[in-house]
Amino acid sequence: MNKKIWLLLAVSLLLGGGPAQAQLPATNPATVAIIPQPMRLSAGTGGFAVTAATCIYIDPKHEELRRIGAALSQDIQQVAGIRPRILAATPGKPQTGGIRLTLRSALDSLGPEGYQLSVQPMQVLLEAGHAQGVFRGLQTIRQLLPAQRATAVSLPAVEITDKPRYQWRGMHLDVSRHFFGVEFVKKYIDYLARHKLNTFHWHLTDDQGWRIEIKKYPKLTSVGGWRDGTLIGHYTDQPHQFDNLRYGGFYTQEQIKEVVRYAQERYITVVPEIEMPGHAVAALAAYPELSCTGGPFRVERLWGVFDDIFCAGNEQTFTFLQDVLAEVMPLFPGKIVHIGGDEAPKTRWHSCPKCQARMQAEGLKDEHELQSYFVQRMEKFVNSRGKSIIGWDEILEGGLAPNAAVMSWRGQEGGITAARQQHNVVMAPGSHAYFDHYQGPPELEPLAFGGYLPLSKVYTFEPTPKELTTTEQQYILGGQANLWTEYIPTEQQVEYMAFPRMSALAEVLWTPARRRNWPDFQQRMQRQYRRYAAWGINYAPSAFNVRPQLTLDPARRTTLVTLHIDAAGPQIRYTLDGSAPTASSKRYTQPFPVSSSAVIKAASFEDGKLMGKVTTRELRLHKAFATPVMLANEPHKNYRGSGTFTLVDGQEGSTNHADGQWLGFYGSDLVATLDLQTPTEISTVTSTFLRAAGSGILLPTHLEVAVSEDGKTYRPAYSTPVPALADKAKPTVSEVRADLKKTTARFVRITAKNAQAPGAAKPDTWLFVDEIAVQ
Repeated sequence: MNKKIWLLLAVSLLLGGGPAQAQLPATNPATVAIIPQPMRLSAGTGGFAVTAATCIYIDPKHEELRRIGAALSQDIQQVAGIRPRILAATPGKPQTGGIRLTLRSALDSLGPEGYQLSVQPMQVLLEAGHAQGVFRGLQTIRQLLPAQRATAVSLPAVEITDKPRYQWRGMHLDVSRHFFGVEFVKKYIDYLARHKLNTFHWHLTDDQGWRIEIKKYPKLTSVGGWRDGTLIGHYTDQPHQFDNLRYGGFYTQEQIKEVVRYAQERYITVVPEIEMPGHAVAALAAYPELSCTGGPFRVERLWGVFDDIFCAGNEQTFTFLQDVLAEVMPLFPGKIVHIGGDEAPKTRWHSCPKCQARMQAEGLKDEHELQSYFVQRMEKFVNSRGKSIIGWDEILEGGLAPNAAVMSWRGQEGGITAARQQHNVVMAPGSHAYFDHYQGPPELEPLAFGGYLPLSKVYTFEPTPKELTTTEQQYILGGQANLWTEYIPTEQQVEYMAFPRMSALAEVLWTPARRRNWPDFQQRMQRQYRRYAAWGINYAPSAFNVRPQLTLDPARRTTLVTLHIDAAGPQIRYTLDGSAPTASSKRYTQPFPVSSSAVIKAASFEDGKLMGKVTTRELRLHKAFATPVMLANEPHKNYRGSGTFTLVDGQEGSTNHADGQWLGFYGSDLVATLDLQTPTEISTVTSTFLRAAGSGILLPTHLEVAVSEDGKTYRPAYSTPVPALADKAKPTVSEVRADLKKTTARFVRITAKNAQAPGAAKPDTWLFVDEIAVQ
């Protein structure tokens, strides 16, 4: 062998490079499964083999890089059984071999979190303009390493230039409804770091518990930190039941400092939230004099929104909140404090003499302007301490505080308004970023708040609205997902609700929009699931559950069945006769039409193994199936299903009123006329209604059926009062069957009376209706 070649190979092995390149195949881009997807990535040939001689070289006397290098060394030890030494690189001398972590001012153009990573057979070079950029690059290296222990470990050859799209990339955690200890909060922060997220929104106070020590007001935690029970089941279950068990906890200020330090080491900013003026019952239980009524109060056991909030007419309220923030702000080195501002009913303020006197003295025209006064006054105090506030989008009402940022949760409209007023915005819309919502069919999932947010929908989240001009778009700082914990009592459940959706969020917020690709993301998630397992995460397998989509074709009187799955890899198998699918059942390859009644069951399989749960959808055809429907009253804009055909599509809604299968009428009656197209003999009309009293959804009080041959003259065919079903605690789907004497008619009119109280000043009762089956 040529001596020079042998010497080069020996040096390569000594410094940690691999053997000859030919022993490592060309990098397959499909195997480089990085989440979030980097800004630029090109695969090379071969790779860098980790050996016992591998060392990590850092810039001399740079403690941040030394800490990052130590983390990488530990990661390598976990998968390779080798712990590389950390050595100082020689200044001014090219460093070949090993893994090099370095800062280079020329890369400042990538911003504080950008980095470049080069993996070659002879060396790994990770460089950035700032230490946090190196830390973000470390997360990429972690994903290039095997997920599990391996006998031979190598990094595939790649060239990566990367930086984030948004500066605010966050996850929220509510520790008020359910409390989570310091060690789990640290673990949660680690999860954020691995996903290149940089903001931890810590929701510390609410009606159900005050979770941060305030030394000047010890009763906030001794009284406000504990409740005498927790709701059993869902809020919509009636009557409400409680476990009557004392529940609570709080963080000392030393523990807060410990968590903040931990986050700082991972370049994550902790944003504390201290709710005001609403969601304050826990604080009022401790100090009732800060309310409009004087109490007494107890820490809430129930979820929801409550009328008792901080009194805006009481000077003591502002003294108290300034004292609280004076202790809170020094604990958090970040520049932003979240002051809540959401869901603050004005009921007490409207009848409070002090609040009304404040409005008169300040020239405020209504209670919304009083809330604006409240927020602006607190903002001035926070600004005086060198920090800024952010609040939920309700702080726009009555006038936005001069320097406030807005967190838009009720859709993106609030964020659009704020950006147009030249205020910074963080997008967190419930439609795409509320991780307390179901991520699969409710019957297959643990109890959750409601809603429906599968992995694929999270991936479609676009924080920058197209409605904004280029200048206005600059005020969109980024986005975050919120994890409210009313129905998340355990650490395992937090993980279940956060994963895999956190991975989709991370890519939305980091990766350039043009680089986002759902099929590619699905493929990369296959490896991410293995990482979850290696990290010990209790992730939801919901992505492996099949989601049937049934689309009515009225012209052909058929239903097109599409079977979706968010996971790549498994095959979908299905049946139409109600039998459980197996690995040998018919394989789904493309949408198919169904023209008769069917019970569709579908599931995913990989290597013959059932991967998720079996999903069931029933299609029931009847004489009014796919016929035109005319409504006398329009349903509410938020609950229109797929239009009027929702009532005759052969599909029945679930107990989830937001599943897209219900028409919702707020305070008005259902008056629906079905055109059977030709005179038809009919004997029964069965109407389907939802009852969820906890959400104000009641059954109709009375139902009438009338028929007609010409659509002009109707004759009564059936009339009956509908029982209230007061004994039904949980949301219930109820059918009201009208038995008619056999009659022939072309038009059938169904009138269902809303339970709205006669003469009510404003709507307060919902009527939800779905399938109207005619036989």
